[in-house]
Amino acid sequence: MRRPGIVVGGALLALVLAGCQTTALDDGVVRTNEPVQAEFTSFGDAFQGLKTVSDVEYYASDQAVAEAKNQFRQENYGNSGALFLKAVQLAPNDGEAWLGLAASCDRIRRFDLSDKAYGQAFSLIGTTVAYYNNIGYSYLLRGDLQEARKNFLKAYELAPNDPTVANNLQLLGSSVGNTGR
Repeated sequence: MRRPGIVVGGALLALVLAGCQTTALDDGVVRTNEPVQAEFTSFGDAFQGLKTVSDVEYYASDQAVAEAKNQFRQENYGNSGALFLKAVQLAPNDGEAWLGLAASCDRIRRFDLSDKAYGQAFSLIGTTVAYYNNIGYSYLLRGDLQEARKNFLKAYELAPNDPTVANNLQLLGSSVGNTGR
């Protein structure tokens, strides 16, 4: 004989526990369901109206990051920003998502927001090739070639054979000869 109250109570307990757990993924990043810090609520305002990706509110953090990267590769920077924003809301300790959010903000020329996201990414992932390469590219987009060079060289010191870093240094070299418009 089944007791419906026990079955329903057990199902509710399992549902509550599933909503609170954290998971460690293969990449070593621990993702949690903690809300993003209040000082970063301006990110949501920046992407208001850009959320054209359907069901963005229902993505898990990993799904949002994967789709955000896809949108970024397709040069849909508003969409990638909205998805990276959702990822950092779902997993505030995901440095990769913060780095992606920063890069998306760079591409829509919201450097005020990208600076905040780079700060958060740095506190989570530290001095990595990806961090220095991305922030170097951010400075390149802003026209600050000295800061861009400084960061690209830090990335180069960490990974002298990285083709992305080499390409960005070459791009920087060609940018020096161009006049600003």
